[in-house]
Amino acid sequence: MDYLTAIKTAIFVFPFIAFFFTIPFILHQYHKYGSIHKWRVLIVYSFILYMITIYFLVILPLPKRSEVVVGQNMVRLIPFGFVTDFLKETSFVWNDVSTYFKALTEPCVYVVVFNILMTVPFGMYMRYYFKMSFKKTVWYSFLLSLFFELTQLSGLYFIYPAPYRLFDVDDLILNTTGGALGYFLVQLFTKFLPSREEIDAESIEIGKSVSGLRRVTVFFLDTFLYLFFYTILEIFFSIPYLVFFFFLVYFVFYPYFSKGYTIGSRFLNLKLEGPHLSLIRLFGRIVFLYAYYVGLPIFFLFGMAEIYYALSLSVLEALYFLLIVGILCLVFYIGHIFWLIKNRRIFYDSFFKLTYVSTVK
Repeated sequence: MDYLTAIKTAIFVFPFIAFFFTIPFILHQYHKYGSIHKWRVLIVYSFILYMITIYFLVILPLPKRSEVVVGQNMVRLIPFGFVTDFLKETSFVWNDVSTYFKALTEPCVYVVVFNILMTVPFGMYMRYYFKMSFKKTVWYSFLLSLFFELTQLSGLYFIYPAPYRLFDVDDLILNTTGGALGYFLVQLFTKFLPSREEIDAESIEIGKSVSGLRRVTVFFLDTFLYLFFYTILEIFFSIPYLVFFFFLVYFVFYPYFSKGYTIGSRFLNLKLEGPHLSLIRLFGRIVFLYAYYVGLPIFFLFGMAEIYYALSLSVLEALYFLLIVGILCLVFYIGHIFWLIKNRRIFYDSFFKLTYVSTVK
């Protein structure tokens, strides 16, 4: 039951951790490959879920602080004690088949099996995706197990006044064995899966064209970088109209002299190209983008706010009104994202004769 609780908790927590991981993951993939491969997404996010799960299996269930006994010996340094425990406690009789299943339900057996199986996937990931040698896989499996044991020994990083689980050298042995076993077992699955090299090569090939999501990503990255650098300048320099001056520097002059790159697009392996990369076209394009994607929705929201005050709605009617406004804004943005994903090129590209091209090689 404790195992099931830990697994359910991991599944619940996973979306929140995945959310914070997603933006760095997207930026890294576009920077290195120019695309986000579906197999890589499956592998990386399944690895994150797996690591969260085994971590919760180690620390859960959490006891109450009052239940933790200070001064109790929670360290077991004698290796292979699980063999002695098995010989003393098991009902297993090698020549009696009827004892086999019962033995599997006994702690002296299933705890050992669990500690081995817990790190088998780790060894598989290390070899298949992270391309680790057997020696490194064993070493990292040992370090992972040591991290878990020290987590227990420290009372969950000294949150508890004393350890609430046993630091057992046998766990180090069994977990490391599981990682080594996973290193060899992954060979059974590699024939059904693309290799890491194949995923990388296909990612680069896909990244030679510019996807809609990549265009959306560079827009937000450049917006973030512009606001970040502008804030720093605003702190140290008191210059009138700095926000507009730096806007021109970042989105117009820098791309013009760098032949189509902004800081964000260079990081994501993108550049603006066209028959005439002029200051006027760059200025017109960026002003239109922010007017269209930021200014237009804001203008729409203010217009809806005026209608809201004019109608003198009840609380319930106001909630419905706000819901409709929110849905319309979402439809606007989601519709354009799908438009970009499907067409990879949008009307303002043709109008300003500038579009993103990939520089991935």
